[in-house]
Amino acid sequence: MAGTRREFLKAAAVAAVGGPYMITSAALGADGRAAASNRITLGSIGIGRQGEYHFRSLIRNGDFQVVAVAEVYKKFRDMAVELAQEALRAAGGSEAGVKGYVDYRDLLARDDIDAVLIATPDHQHGLMACLAAKSGKDVYCEKPLSLTIREARAMVDAARRYGRVFQTGSQQRSDREFWQACSIVRNGYIGRVKTVHVSVGGPSRPCDLPEEPVPDGLDWDRWLGPAAWRPFHPVLRPPHNDSFPGWRSYREYSGGGMTDWGAHHFDIAQWGLGMDSSGPVEICPPGTRHPQSLTYVYADGVTMYHSGRTDDGHNVNGVLFTGTEGKVEVNRGTIRTWPESLVSVPLQRAPVPLYRSRGHHQDWVDCIRSRQRPVCDVEIGCRSVSVCHLGNIAYWLKRPLKWDPAKEDFIGDPEASRWLSRPMRAPWTI
Repeated sequence: MAGTRREFLKAAAVAAVGGPYMITSAALGADGRAAASNRITLGSIGIGRQGEYHFRSLIRNGDFQVVAVAEVYKKFRDMAVELAQEALRAAGGSEAGVKGYVDYRDLLARDDIDAVLIATPDHQHGLMACLAAKSGKDVYCEKPLSLTIREARAMVDAARRYGRVFQTGSQQRSDREFWQACSIVRNGYIGRVKTVHVSVGGPSRPCDLPEEPVPDGLDWDRWLGPAAWRPFHPVLRPPHNDSFPGWRSYREYSGGGMTDWGAHHFDIAQWGLGMDSSGPVEICPPGTRHPQSLTYVYADGVTMYHSGRTDDGHNVNGVLFTGTEGKVEVNRGTIRTWPESLVSVPLQRAPVPLYRSRGHHQDWVDCIRSRQRPVCDVEIGCRSVSVCHLGNIAYWLKRPLKWDPAKEDFIGDPEASRWLSRPMRAPWTI
């Protein structure tokens, strides 16, 4: 990365030709930012609702210098470039160092970019992340990690092959309440775990939206990417960044609530159960193992319910772990324990210490510099999103499934195994 930062300084010097160039205190790091020579050069791919949130956060982070943006909608691409230019000028650089692209591959082809943020719809993640790793970029990929289980595994393989630091955007792992809840569970304070309840939305469905005119400035073909061609509808690419992205409801692009909030809450369930390198062995849709709930069964007998309500009538707030000696319920900004005293147990020197990050974006920065694996490494993201996908497949096939978490394949079920990947529209391929 040192070489690319030298290129950044060289570009700033070239941009100053024709007039005096003053090295500002901001460029030297006097404003609390890293000096320009030590900043991580960043490219951002996808500036939708969540992408804009990440983008604004990262341009304020003094460890980064955003130098490129890729976005298929001109309105949002131009907005992001302008924001990055303002940040670059404030940091003592030249706005000539920021460029916008329609095709993300042009951004990834640059050798002066150290890391990339990927915040596109789910069906693009696998392609982008694998190519980013191959291009020598560290990666922050918004959750859910992938559209399919096979894509998630390909992302892990690419990150490992090319030695990249890869943070999955399941940021609850960096929140105090979730760390505390999982630490209580992992250190045995609720006894042996018997059940977990996870309250998230349901599966996605096939897209049946009618055709509407493509707005000016949107490259619809590139938005679809590897997905099968279909006509434009504004639900899929809203005209305003404050609009909720409706593509999450459709199977061609996402897994619905199961992968949206599931990539947060099932991830916490996996963390609390110590299953970051494994998963369930059986998945049963409603009406089979339980009359109302999709259920997962782990090899040690723990049963996990996709349900917002327990059999005794408790409305679940996020994730509820129930053990032989107590319970822990956790959601954003809140944690509740039974007995109440468990919320105060000392965890700083617990026998099973869990990774404690300084914030999800900052943890990525720290690991880019140290070359260590972050709090939600790509393997963790792969295993957690696999739980979400397994639930969806059971919903869609409407029958129990046997799963081998070591081989990452269904047992004796070729029909279910066909759902592990999806065809990609030519010429796209991983």
